[in-house]
Amino acid sequence: QVQLVESGGGLVQPGGSLTLSCAQSGISPNHFAIGWFRQVAGHERVGISCINTRDDRTYYSDSVKGRFTISRDHAKNTVYLQMNNLKPEDTGEYYCATDRGCYKSGSWYYPTQIGSWGQGTQVTVSS
Repeated sequence: QVQLVESGGGLVQPGGSLTLSCAQSGISPNHFAIGWFRQVAGHERVGISCINTRDDRTYYSDSVKGRFTISRDHAKNTVYLQMNNLKPEDTGEYYCATDRGCYKSGSWYYPTQIGSWGQGTQVTVSS
């Protein structure tokens, strides 16, 4: 049974930074990526970033490319999302998930086959 626990959300001013963590316990043998998603109330959950756990290749949606960095600590089995130069439109509930792979089409990262979701962590960017 895979469990994902997100942490690191909070309130930050525009231009500020936050680092989200996604700690994984358990093994998901058919899922080779960890993705980060954002959801705003009343809207669909959208893919933000993804990392392939076999080769650490990273993917970003165009809306966050150059501002966000996804990384993985293999020893801690934890994936991080470093978010810099935050904007009000980055506000939302952030979720991590195990995914079969990372797939980007056009401007967005799309999930291929989600295994498990974390419980989410709220990020609010406001002055």
